[in-house]
Amino acid sequence: MPTDQTDAVVAGHICLDMIPTFEGSIASLDALLTPGRLNVVGPLTVATGGAVPNTGLALHRLGVSTRLMGKVADDMVGRAILDVLRAHDPALAEGMILAEGRQSSYTVVINPPRLDRIFLHCPGANDTFGADDVDYDKLSGARVFHFGYPPLMRRMYADSGRELTDLLRQVKQLGPTTSLDMARPDPASEAGRADWRRILERALPYVDVFLPSFDETLFMLDRPRFDDLERTGDSDAQADAAILRELSDQLLSMGAAVVALKLGTQGLYLRTTDDPDRLASIGPCVPEDTALWVNRELLAPCFEVEVAGTTGSGDCTIAGFLAGLLRGLSPEEVMVAAVAVGACNVEKADATSGVPSWDAVQERIRSGWGSRPVAISLPGWQWHEEAGLWRGPGDPRIC
Repeated sequence: MPTDQTDAVVAGHICLDMIPTFEGSIASLDALLTPGRLNVVGPLTVATGGAVPNTGLALHRLGVSTRLMGKVADDMVGRAILDVLRAHDPALAEGMILAEGRQSSYTVVINPPRLDRIFLHCPGANDTFGADDVDYDKLSGARVFHFGYPPLMRRMYADSGRELTDLLRQVKQLGPTTSLDMARPDPASEAGRADWRRILERALPYVDVFLPSFDETLFMLDRPRFDDLERTGDSDAQADAAILRELSDQLLSMGAAVVALKLGTQGLYLRTTDDPDRLASIGPCVPEDTALWVNRELLAPCFEVEVAGTTGSGDCTIAGFLAGLLRGLSPEEVMVAAVAVGACNVEKADATSGVPSWDAVQERIRSGWGSRPVAISLPGWQWHEEAGLWRGPGDPRIC
């Protein structure tokens, strides 16, 4: 139950997800979304969505003491969000911020089996979230502060990310290890036209652990290459070791200590700073043996599962990563835990109900759970059978 000595605080974007279920297979999203066609669907799943409930509830289910900070309105959607949070634990709704005269955020998630998702999203009160909305007194004793989805929150990306930078600076001054996740905006929207390179340059000096997806990062740092990959197919599958290293080099040079890029079906990529002093400065989550985390490059493949839906998979992967970090695990153990939690998540249609306890995740890993093959080109990389992941050619742990 959250207390003033909470281990993790998760703040940022929150909404209500409405997820119709699909019976049988769907050939393509184009076929599903044909104008004028009536598609018969199954029961509606209603769940909270966004970084706050997805990552926050996953951490809660993993046994991490967690406080949530999101912004809702006093309307039907907002009341439904609070009811869902209270059903998990009444205290989880206590950190919610009430936005007077606003509408709560909601998302219609079109999530057929074996196909990627489409979101119909109303940002609502999230657009008004600013640095002054965080209750900094409630961060006392917190070991990690995670903020999610600033591209879906207008005040966070306006004015070159001034509010986001101010928020992260104030949190960092209080001591917690800071963590940041992104979201990919509609390219034609105001957020899609924002100068994300400039925003990241301002914010990342106050971010210890940066956990975006590969395609979000490519969108923000190399739009021409992103557009080329989008035209030719799945950008995650077309990532290669050189692109991953190039992007992570840029993010580390902007100030982050640890960069983990989510690769969709290809797993999770890790790069860490080569500066021991920067790593030692991350706060309460600093590893006992910092040498294990300096200048690392790893890729953990996804585990084999029967996919029911991918909603929240990246957020739950982040929860697994942060839970491992809070437990003082090695980079290898943290990476494997992260993709394991993400794999558990996709076995259910909603964002968090597939996440079991931490002990159950670890037992499943130890049971010989198989990994999916990686299609990414990894020249010079080595597979580490015992750890269950790939190590980069420059990784200091390669013998």
